Amino acid sequence: MNYEQIQYGVAEGVATISLNRPDKLNSFTAKMAEETLHALGVAQSAAAVRAIVITGSGRAFCAGQDLAEATAPGVRIEDVVERQYNAMVRCIRKMPKPVLASVNGIAAGAGANLAYACDLAYAAESAVFVQSFVNIGLIPDSGGTYTLPRLVGMQRAFGQVVLAEKLPAKRAEELGMIWKAVPDAALADEVRAVAERLATMPTLAIALTKYALNRSQGSNLEQHLLVEGELQAIAGRSHDCKEGVAAFLEKRKPVFTGH
Repeated sequence: MNYEQIQYGVAEGVATISLNRPDKLNSFTAKMAEETLHALGVAQSAAAVRAIVITGSGRAFCAGQDLAEATAPGVRIEDVVERQYNAMVRCIRKMPKPVLASVNGIAAGAGANLAYACDLAYAAESAVFVQSFVNIGLIPDSGGTYTLPRLVGMQRAFGQVVLAEKLPAKRAEELGMIWKAVPDAALADEVRAVAERLATMPTLAIALTKYALNRSQGSNLEQHLLVEGELQAIAGRSHDCKEGVAAFLEKRKPVFTGH
């Protein structure tokens, strides 16, 4: 696919997907969503890719949905939500490789919820997050009403989505909504360094860990202990586990392959 509304590149085991409509604050169109999903699929299939970064071009991460397109005659909003945002959130959460958000500017509506769906979200200190749905008479989608209460609790989630106040990145970090807020000039380098570090780690173990965390949302303790046991058996038989143990005993740095 020739990408028109995103940019895609791979270096040092890291695939970077940049939303690329800077004049529209990277607001989503159907085409941008299609290209993002395609790029995520390419990254998942590529053996050389072991971590993924999603970011935005220009001064924004993503301002949410392009409303002109979503409100065009004949367009059903529920179809837009399912085809675009639900598909992307599912893809990120099921992705066996770590997905990092590099939030370089405003993350509004679905843009904010896309960042929250990632495994690690970093943000520039000047970035802000806002649940803007209520301002146009909508409810949060893209997993927002699922993810936010689990990140910050019910009252803070309700306050964010109903009052729709802009939340600075540093406050988002304090509340546990994102992993880290960093100075603007350091964002790209820090995210790149973390992504490259993840790319050298035992990525099968990371994939199994992500699966376990996802499963924990719908399990009780006894059920989840069984899940952990099953996944640990897979991890324990992996090449990376054998390599990690050997490297520890031989007092050397391990070389992980993700298998």
